[in-house]
Amino acid sequence: MTPEQAAGKAAQDVRQDRPARSRRAPWSLKELMLVVVLGVVFGFLYWALVQGWIAFAAVTGPFGDLTQHVLLGGWLIVAPVAVAIIQRPGAGVVAEVLASVIEVVFLGSAVGPLLFVAAAIQGAGSELPFALTRYRSYSWFTYALSGGLGAFAVFFFSAFRSGWYGTDLFWTRLAIQVVSGVVLGGLLAKVVVDALVRTGVVDSFAVGRTASR
Repeated sequence: MTPEQAAGKAAQDVRQDRPARSRRAPWSLKELMLVVVLGVVFGFLYWALVQGWIAFAAVTGPFGDLTQHVLLGGWLIVAPVAVAIIQRPGAGVVAEVLASVIEVVFLGSAVGPLLFVAAAIQGAGSELPFALTRYRSYSWFTYALSGGLGAFAVFFFSAFRSGWYGTDLFWTRLAIQVVSGVVLGGLLAKVVVDALVRTGVVDSFAVGRTASR
């Protein structure tokens, strides 16, 4: 390899490594503010989803206890949205927990402080697929895996809290929740992020810089 080739390769390595270094830098104020805004907005949306959950259970009568799990994935969406826009470790967990704080403290969720635990679990589960790619892959598959894993992770906490272990519908509940997570918590999140990118409102964040390359 000639000196010119070696210099060119070194410059290329620096350019490729720059996004990873920037993700390790301290969070900026605008990134922190965005996570807070997402947490607040989705906290109110999650509360509205609870009303839909209750109505869906009432409409479906004796099957309501089972069919309402179709909406479970809706409570997972803020984690992949936050991760995709900011592309920093912990963004999904923080956004989910903040949303749960809004639900409990300001909107009086009947679940109470246990919702903080559920939010942390589902946030971690949803963020894990992105973390495994070092926050570099935002494909449809990664989003789908995010929603499915988030739903899978929080299911076992919910099953313990609700007494589902040992029941006949245990695995049916799990399957419904995972599918809902994939669709509502994963694929829908990508639709939302892509729509935000097209508007240009997130151009100053990592997702905007990634999309411009």
